Order: sequence, then C-alpha cells, then structure tokens
Amino acid sequence: MGASLRNEILEANVSMLDRCKIEPTALDCGKVAVDLDVTPMDNSGTKKEGVSFTYKKFDGYAPMMAYIGTEGFLVNTELREGKQHCQNHTPEFLRETLRLSHKLTSRPLLIRMDSGNDAATNLGILIEDGSWFIVKRNMRKSESKDEWLKLAKEVCKDIRHPRDGKDVYIGSSWKEVDYLDSNGNNKTICMRIVYEITERFTEPDGQFLMVPEIEVNTFWTNTDMTDDEVIDHYHAHGESEQFHSEIKTDMDVERLPSGKFDTNELVLELTILAYNILRIIGQASLKSKRAPRSKHPVKRRRIRTVISNLILMAGHLTAHARRIVLSLGKSNIWRFVFAELYQQFSTY
Repeated sequence: MGASLRNEILEANVSMLDRCKIEPTALDCGKVAVDLDVTPMDNSGTKKEGVSFTYKKFDGYAPMMAYIGTEGFLVNTELREGKQHCQNHTPEFLRETLRLSHKLTSRPLLIRMDSGNDAATNLGILIEDGSWFIVKRNMRKSESKDEWLKLAKEVCKDIRHPRDGKDVYIGSSWKEVDYLDSNGNNKTICMRIVYEITERFTEPDGQFLMVPEIEVNTFWTNTDMTDDEVIDHYHAHGESEQFHSEIKTDMDVERLPSGKFDTNELVLELTILAYNILRIIGQASLKSKRAPRSKHPVKRRRIRTVISNLILMAGHLTAHARRIVLSLGKSNIWRFVFAELYQQFSTY
C-alpha cells in the first residue's frame, strides 16, 4: 500500500476523533496511556503473501498495534509478516505514533511496551520526544537472576512475604544507557530500572523446592512514580490484549481476506476507522440514561456488544411523502439509545 494512502487514513482517523470531540481519557496519574504491542493473527492453511511462522507457533501475520487512552482508541497499526521481529521497523512506527498521539491530546503521554521492544533506540526516541514511558526490560547476557537477587538482598528495603516460602524484593536501580538523538549524536543518560524479584522456597501447596526458584522482572522508566505504581501500570498494559481480541474476534479481522499483502495491509488500515467508530458509539452509549443498566459498573462497552445491540438492529425503512422513516420494534430496549446517538452524531 502506498505511503500517501496510509497517511491519509491515519490523518482521517485523527480528524474523525477530533470532530467527534473525543479526548482520550487519562490515567489517575494525569498521563494518557499509549500501548504498543504486537498481536499475531492466525492465517494457518493459507498461501497468502507475507504469511509465515509466528512466535505463537502458527502461520500468520504479526501486526503492531497502538492504542491510546483508557478506552483503547486505535491510533496506529502496521501489518507485518509473521516472521518479522517485533523491533524491526518499530522506531519509525513509534515516531509516527507519537506524532499522531500528540494531535489527539495535549496531556503528557505514558508509553508502555513489552520486552520485545527493549532497545536503546526506542528509549532515545521517547526521551527526545519528552514522553514518559514504562518498558519491560530483557535480561542482558552479562546479568543473571542470581546477581539480581544478590543485589536485592544487599540494598532492597522493601521486602515482602506474601506467604510462607515466598519472598518478594521491590525497588529501583540505575544504569547508564547510550542512544542516538534525532541529529545522530551519541548521548548517555542514567536510566531508572524498577525491579520485582521473587524467590520461592516452596510451592503454594507447601511442597518444598530442592533449589529455590528465582523470578526477575525489571522495567525501564523515566517517571517519578513509586516502584509499585510502575509495576501496576505495566500490568495494566496487558489490557491491550482485550483490544486485540475485539479486533480479531468481534470484528472478524484476524483472517485477512486477500492473498496480496498490500490489500490486506489496506484492510487492516481501514479497520482503524471501523474500530474507532464502534468504540465511539459504545462510549457514547454509556452516557445515555435510556441505556439498559448493567449489574456492574461499566467503563467501556465491548465491540461485540455495540455490534449486536446498536448495529445489527432490526428495523423497517419506509419512503413516503418525500420522507424516509425508520421504524424500530417497540420490543427493542436499545431503540431510544439508537435515536439519541443518531441525533448526537448527525450534527458532527
């Protein structure tokens, strides 16, 4: 797909969100989350261009997605071959996502990424952009779990004992990181590493382990959050898996329709617009007083619910006296919500 067409779709998406007066909801800390993640799409049994073996151990594609706000509006996506490493072309994708995100909100951004994107290049881009970030860190070849545990036991002051036979060490360390700025100059910055190190002596059922089990999770961050807040915000990044599921399952986009890579790339790009339209409708329906009440507090309406209740709605269209009348069944409890949303969005 041509770069000009891709840019037009991305800019049209920003324009649509702006015209609908969408402001991505910020986190409690005041920052707007932007989650970048790869989600493999299963296209097994096909000979489509670009389909290859993914890290999920099936044949398919491995597109990169970028969501903004607690609602999960889709701000950017890029179709990739299944065998492509998640860091390949990510710096360009990251720059593009930051540019689009800044158009959607004036609040500071909190970028969250998995360990597959633990690269000095990405950290440098985020630092130069002035954005905050939390990036899961990979264990270096020069590091070991035993060394991290030894360090934690020497300096950590936050030691927890959630159960017998399990110790958790939480704290921060610092390390210098070298990166290239936008002008190609080498720069060095001292970066904070938040760690969560778990040592298990027994299984949850009380069974003793012959050798203690060590689990090490570390995160790059430039925020002023507490260690617990950094860890919690990274775990919240996992909510993007729900957004992936809605695109692939609720919208049935996983098995892309064409044998040509460029065509499938266009379909995925257009999915940005369709997904966000459904997300806008779902979020607007939450504000309606005529919407059916849920037993539990709802912050986001699932795409499948929007499609089944507000898109696939039975009605009768009549043209009479130079008027077009849409009649909705009286038994449909969503008819009032549909009418409200129609009136709301017809003014944009």
